[in-house]
Amino acid sequence: MTSIFDPSGKQTACTIIEAGPCVITQVKTEESDGYNAVQLSFGDKKEKHSNSAEKNHFAKASTSPKKFTKEFRDYSIEKNIGEIVTVDIFAEGDKVEVVGTTKGKGFQGVVKRHGFHGVGQQSHGQHDRQRAPGSLGNSSDAARVMKGMKMGGRMGTDRVKLKGLKVLKIFTVERTKKSLIK
Repeated sequence: MTSIFDPSGKQTACTIIEAGPCVITQVKTEESDGYNAVQLSFGDKKEKHSNSAEKNHFAKASTSPKKFTKEFRDYSIEKNIGEIVTVDIFAEGDKVEVVGTTKGKGFQGVVKRHGFHGVGQQSHGQHDRQRAPGSLGNSSDAARVMKGMKMGGRMGTDRVKLKGLKVLKIFTVERTKKSLIK
């Protein structure tokens, strides 16, 4: 996270995203694969950590093995295998979708995870109940805790997609290219 200032002096919070250079490792067409897509790969990987199938796949694109490979359907830019895609495909003001993983928070109780308020103020007969979930199940009829009950548990590390983010600024760095989005 960082912030940038527009010409009028307004401060805007934004996130720096590294986007490229990505190598096109496969181009899928309607005739050969049944749909149109482009496969992009990013981040170098040691050759000893790649199996022979990966090595041959990347050799067709005349590049070294890569860590991350993603496929983009109905990609509008016409490129060939082995060409490099950088952040130059974006322009300032473009709307983009970003997919990422949220921060992992570990095992959390009901106050942090679900916003419970506890039992209220400490009064006579209560001991350590401020952050407790309270009653969980029914009486003898169901005699169990129902599915979906809000309880403590693992929080975070979820895959999240944000749509309609705006590219604020594009910086070209010597080795990599980065862009700011909000």
